[in-house]
Amino acid sequence: MTEAGPSAPRKLQGYEFFEKVLGNPKYIVAPMVDQSELAWRRLSRKYGAQLVYTPMIHAKMFAEGARKPYRNEAFNIPEREEGGAGDRPLIVQFCANDPDWLLKAAKIVEPHCDAVDINLGCPQDIARRGRYGSFLQDEWDLIYKMINNLHNNLSIPVTAKFRVFPTVEKTVQYAQMLERAGAQILTCHGRTREQRGHHSGLADWQKIRAVKESVSVPVIANGNLLFYSDIDTCLAATGADAVMSAEGNLYNPAIFTSATDAALYTPEDSSAPANWAITSDTGLHLPHTTLALEYLEIVNTLETRTSPSAVKGHLFKLLRPAMARETDLREQLGRVRFQKGKEKEAYAKYEEIVKQMDERMRRDARAAEGRPVEELITIDPVSGVKVLPHWVAQPYTRPLLDVDGKKLNKLDVAQVANVIDPTDCETEACGAKRSVSERTPEPEVNPKRAKLAEDNVNPIPLSA
Repeated sequence: MTEAGPSAPRKLQGYEFFEKVLGNPKYIVAPMVDQSELAWRRLSRKYGAQLVYTPMIHAKMFAEGARKPYRNEAFNIPEREEGGAGDRPLIVQFCANDPDWLLKAAKIVEPHCDAVDINLGCPQDIARRGRYGSFLQDEWDLIYKMINNLHNNLSIPVTAKFRVFPTVEKTVQYAQMLERAGAQILTCHGRTREQRGHHSGLADWQKIRAVKESVSVPVIANGNLLFYSDIDTCLAATGADAVMSAEGNLYNPAIFTSATDAALYTPEDSSAPANWAITSDTGLHLPHTTLALEYLEIVNTLETRTSPSAVKGHLFKLLRPAMARETDLREQLGRVRFQKGKEKEAYAKYEEIVKQMDERMRRDARAAEGRPVEELITIDPVSGVKVLPHWVAQPYTRPLLDVDGKKLNKLDVAQVANVIDPTDCETEACGAKRSVSERTPEPEVNPKRAKLAEDNVNPIPLSA
């Protein structure tokens, strides 16, 4: 009689997994195409993020491994940094429409993350053509099979991020189906598939509440977060277990840091102006140049390569409050070029430009010393949103149209954090176009990268 081998450890599920493995997180950074990469995840964790997601990965391309650069760029296992000790807890997100390819991809990252998430939220035309994201919303049997296949064959949990339907009833039924299939965490983006771009409108927190009340697994609320002060409002309105931030995090990676947590920030030197960091009821707002330099330092110290487009995108978002004033530096930032094997030279140029911006921001902050914080914070006349001094990180808002094409009023706009939500792949990397204001002045041209991007957004073959 042979002895039975050691049994596999019991897979934790639902709240037990949420609490014991993930640490009962409240502040979560969303999966963002070309933006929630390793370097950004590390910066976000420093300023309060308790759980982060990778950018969305194309499951079939990743699993095939035919294009080795894609696999390593999407999730670099050889360097042992992604999914390593400094990158946990971590959830890896995939888009797919085939249960077998999805499982193959998930098996590759299984030892290097805490859960695998399925993107059911992308509303872009590329997702329609590729038959993934929110355009699987009407294929409940397929979604069930994909989730259930991972649930039954992975040693780690499967989770799902999805958009709501026009009615509460169908949204609830959908969420309950995802739970029955085996999803152990549900992230609910409170916008419909049709709410995108300048027609994004408001995320419906009441639908998120309805989902929360109808399932027994943890629910994460996504949508309408501008400031730290919005977090408790969202949790109270939705009853959710945690909040997820996308663009709010990109423009202010310290969005999860309250004014009372200001001790997390120590000025680089004793000569920093007294108002160099701003604390208010909206939270802690650090100098954007400080955050930019910290990010560049992380990029430089990693063995894992950070894509040039990610670096440029982060710098333009962080420094946005000052860009309209310092147009020469904006142009210099846009002109930086990356040459293969010489990334360090480009990073040095970025650092030099950011340091010049830092000097100018210190000049402006010193000129405002002695004025109370209340005087330094104004209200945007179009959006009705608070505008902080231009030397600190803060959200970026644009005028919005509702689904009927009417301009939203100030109260509505004030509640909207995202016009273009990168959590649902609404970026150029997923095949969609950014608004003109979001583009860099002189976008880098890299034929090889462009070809990869083109290949990456090809529709997934229906027979795959």
